[in-house]
Amino acid sequence: MLTCTELLLLNMGKLIEKIAIDRGHIISNVFNDSQWSSQDISGADVAIEFSTPKSALENIRKSTHSGVSIVVGTTGWYHQWDKVEKWVAEFNVALLPATNFSIGVNIFYEINKKLASLMNHHKSYTSKVKEIHHQQKLDSPSGTAITIAEQIINNIDVYNNWEEGEEENKGTLNIEALRKNDIPGTHQVTYENEIDKISISHEAKNREGFALGAVIAAEFLLDKKGIYSMNDIIKF
Repeated sequence: MLTCTELLLLNMGKLIEKIAIDRGHIISNVFNDSQWSSQDISGADVAIEFSTPKSALENIRKSTHSGVSIVVGTTGWYHQWDKVEKWVAEFNVALLPATNFSIGVNIFYEINKKLASLMNHHKSYTSKVKEIHHQQKLDSPSGTAITIAEQIINNIDVYNNWEEGEEENKGTLNIEALRKNDIPGTHQVTYENEIDKISISHEAKNREGFALGAVIAAEFLLDKKGIYSMNDIIKF
């Protein structure tokens, strides 16, 4: 049984709280504001952080300095990775960040990497990434779409960077990001040439998969130290 502190926004907070309680865990605090700075979270086993890119780093600092391991679903702070890595080591806690906690999406990541490695031998195909989310999603493109794009870039020689938009530039992988009402999250990768088109996609039916994955990640971190990823949980 875990004692969790959460910093959550909108529907994800309510959903994570419900799933955690249903799985027998205790929620010590739920903060709906953007930061934990003024709060005492030292009694928690694990913190679950879903906030905004502007707040995430301070929340990670607060958690690690309080001796509390943390699951982080917010993106946009990875350029500060070295700083966070030092905090985790210094305060002897555990960290599990992910661009997406859905088990299905993480399986999709593995399929994406494998397909990209195969397509690297077929230079006539052009690849594109497309993502669709609800209008409340603040980051664009999504962290999931960026992860997908980076996997393709790492496996296909002709790409060296990604760019949001539809304009085609040599060496650049395009990410098209759309915002529509009530779309939990859809991600698609296509490969197309003059002969045919290959596509793979993941479509979330609701947000439960993301929330459940975050709770499973928190359960995994109990009594652990160091930095982990969803691959450590799913064991590909």
